Amino acid sequence: MSDDDPVGGSGSGSGSAAVPVPVPLPVPPTATVAPTATVAATDTGFATDPHAWLEEVAGERALAWVRERNAQARQVLEAQPRFNAMRDRFRAVLDARDKIPHITRRGADFYNLWRDADHPRGLWRRTTLAEYKQPAPTWETVLDLDALAAAEGENWVWAGATVLGPAYDRALLQLSRGGADATVLREFDTRTRCFVDATVDGAAGGSFTLPEAKTRVCWAAADTVYVGTDFGPGSLTDSGYPRVIKRWQRGQPLADAVTVFEARPQDVSASVWVDATPGFERTVVARATDFYNSEQFLLVGDRLQKIHIPADAEIGFWRERALLQLRSDWAVGGRVWPAGALLVGDADAILAATEAATDAATDAAKRIAMPPLQALFTPTATRSLAGYSLSASQVLVEVLDNVAGRLEAWQPTPSPTGPAGPTGDTWQRREIVTPFPGTLAAEALHDPLLGSGAHDDPLAEHFTLTYADFLTPDTLLLGETPGPGRPTNLQPLKTLPAMFDSGGMRVEQRHATSTDGTRIPYFVVWPQGAQADAGNPTLLYGYGGFEVSKQPWYSAGFGTAWYAHGGVLAVANIRGGGEFGPTWHQAATQANKQRSYDDFAAVAADLIATRVTSAPHLGIQGGSNGGLLVGAVMLQRPELFGAVLCQVPLLDMQRYHRLLAGASWMAEYGNPDIAEEWAWIARYSPYQNVRAGTHLPPVLFTTSTRDDRVHPGHARKMAARMIEQGHAPLYYENTEGGHAGAADNTQKADMMALEFAFLWQQLARR
Repeated sequence: MSDDDPVGGSGSGSGSAAVPVPVPLPVPPTATVAPTATVAATDTGFATDPHAWLEEVAGERALAWVRERNAQARQVLEAQPRFNAMRDRFRAVLDARDKIPHITRRGADFYNLWRDADHPRGLWRRTTLAEYKQPAPTWETVLDLDALAAAEGENWVWAGATVLGPAYDRALLQLSRGGADATVLREFDTRTRCFVDATVDGAAGGSFTLPEAKTRVCWAAADTVYVGTDFGPGSLTDSGYPRVIKRWQRGQPLADAVTVFEARPQDVSASVWVDATPGFERTVVARATDFYNSEQFLLVGDRLQKIHIPADAEIGFWRERALLQLRSDWAVGGRVWPAGALLVGDADAILAATEAATDAATDAAKRIAMPPLQALFTPTATRSLAGYSLSASQVLVEVLDNVAGRLEAWQPTPSPTGPAGPTGDTWQRREIVTPFPGTLAAEALHDPLLGSGAHDDPLAEHFTLTYADFLTPDTLLLGETPGPGRPTNLQPLKTLPAMFDSGGMRVEQRHATSTDGTRIPYFVVWPQGAQADAGNPTLLYGYGGFEVSKQPWYSAGFGTAWYAHGGVLAVANIRGGGEFGPTWHQAATQANKQRSYDDFAAVAADLIATRVTSAPHLGIQGGSNGGLLVGAVMLQRPELFGAVLCQVPLLDMQRYHRLLAGASWMAEYGNPDIAEEWAWIARYSPYQNVRAGTHLPPVLFTTSTRDDRVHPGHARKMAARMIEQGHAPLYYENTEGGHAGAADNTQKADMMALEFAFLWQQLARR
C-alpha cells in the first residue's frame, strides 16, 4: 500500500485550493520514470540540431542560457502591476491551515502529508478517525521532512510511502532530491518514528535501503520485498525503467537477491504487485510491452503462470473474485464485452483459464476457456467508467455521466439454485445520491488485511467521498454502503472554506463541432457580470491524452487571480482524454493524434464565434502532454490566440522517445524512427514546424531543471529556435520541482504569479 503524493493531489493537504499544475505525463502502471538520457550524436535529429547542446541538463553553457532567459522573463513579468499581490495571495492559499487534510487509512490510523508556511517540505503525520472528525484534530508527527532535510543537508521532497500491513509498523519511504522522480529508498519504523539502521545485526538483520534510482518496491512479508531498480548494466529497459524484479530478503546483499522475473529490453518496464488478503494471497508480475499493453503472470513459488486476459485489460482482486477493466472489445464465452466495461468473475477460475487451440494450424485460432463473467458497468455514448473501490461486501463504481460524477454500489448475493461460488452471484445495483454535477472521488476504508466483517474491521462498509465543482469548495464526506434498512448517509467530515466570492458566477457546458463533425464538450466558467461581448479575457485549458479526464475543480488561484478580475475559464474535453472511456482516448492516438488539436482549435473557434471572447483576448494553457497540445495548436491556428502558456512540454517529437521516459509513450504518439509514423508525427511536431516570418501569439514556456520525466530540453530548444527565428518567447525554468515544476509552496506561488502575470499582460481588455 502506498501513500503517494500525486502532483497537485490530496496528499499534500492542498484541498484543490490552488491553480492546478500541469497534468503530468503518466508513467506506466506500477513503474517509475527513466533516468537522465545520455545524448549520442547518432540519435535521430541530434547531429543536425544547432540547439542540441541545450539537452545537456546540467551543462554550464546550457545553465548560463537558462539564467539569462530567466532574468529576462522575470524582468518582464514582475513588472505586471498585480504580480506581487498575486504571489503573496497564492502563497497564503497554499500555506493556509484551513485546507482539507486528506487522509489515507493504515489500520487504526489515518495518515496525511501536510505542508504550510512552517513546514514547506511537509509533515507526515497521523491521527485516529474519531480525532479527525473534530474541528481541530490533534496530530502525531511521524516524520518532519524539513527537519530531516536540515539535518542531512538535502532538499528532500516527499515521494511516497509503502507501509506493511496489518500492523503498519514498517514503511518503505521514497525521498526525492528537489522533486525529481528518481528517489532514495529508506526503511522507516512508524512506531518509533525512526529510520531502521541498516547496520543492525539483530534478528531483523538490517534494513531495506537503496541509493537514488528509479526504484519500484512492494512488501512480500516483514523480511522480504520485491524490488525493481537499477541493478547495473542491462537491468533497465530501453525506456529506462526497471527490467528485472528480484526477491530481496532482509540482511541479504542486493546482489544476492533472487531474480523472479525479467522483461525484455525493448519492453517499457517490469512490475510486481502483491495482494496480501489473508487466505487469498496473490503475487502478479508483468512486462509492459507498451504503455497500454502488458503480459501478466501469477507468481506461484518461482513458477510463472500466464494470466489469459486481454493485453490492455487491468485486473484486480476482491477475495474470491476478480474484476477486469477493458480498454478494447473482448470476444469471449460466446459474447463480446465492450471496451470500457467493468467485469467480475471467479478469480481462481479466471487465473486458471487456459488457451485451448481450436485449430492447431494457427495461433490466431486460439480461444480462451474463460469462466462466466458478469458486467457491473458497460459504457454508453455519454457514460464511462471513472474507477471503482472495494468495501467488504460491495463494489463502489464511479461513473462519468457527461463529464459529471455519479456513484453506484453493487452487492453480490449467492444464488441458491445456481452454481456455487462467484459465478452464481446475482448482483444488486443501488445508486448513491451524491452532490451533482461535479467531480467525485470515492475511497472505501475497508482494510482487507483485517478481515471481511464488521467484527474484524469496524470500517468494513465505510467510505470517504470528495466532491468539488468550479464554484463549490471541496467537501470530504464519510458514508456507509447502502443495504437493506441501511440507506447511505453521507456526513461531512471536512469542507474547504470558500476561497473567493462566487456570487453572480455561473457555469455552462457547451459543445463545439470538430473538423470531422464530432461534438466536443467544454465548460465555460463565467465571472460575475460577464457578458458575451467578445472582450472577456479568456483562458482555454486542455490536455487530451493518455485517457486523462478533465473534470471540474475548485481553484482559489483562478478565483482570486482570474475570475475576480473578469477572467473567463474554459476547459475542453477533447479526444485523447478519458471523459467518454477508452474509445474517446483511442480516437486521438498515434496516426489520429491530430484530432486532439482539431478539437481544441474547434473549441477556441466556438468561444470566438459565440462572442465569449475574441482572438486578442483568448489564451491557451497546457502542461506536459497539454504543453504539446498548445504548442501544436499555436502553430496550426495562430490567428485564434492572444497568448500561449506552455508548461513542462513535449515539443521535439522527433527525439522525444530518446529523452528520459519518452520511449514509454510511443503507444500514444508513435515511433519517429519508423518512416510511416514519423510522417504523421512530423505534421504537428512543434519544434520541426515553427518558422521564421510567421506571426505567432506571445508564448511563455515554463519547465524545471529537475524534471526527469519530460526533458527540459524540449522547452529550451523550442524557445531558442523561436528566438533565432525572430520570435520573442518568454522562458522560465525553475531549478527544482521535477515534473510538477515546483518543489515547495514558495516556488509554486512564484511560478503561478509569473504565469498569471503573463496572461494578464497579454489578454486584458485594452
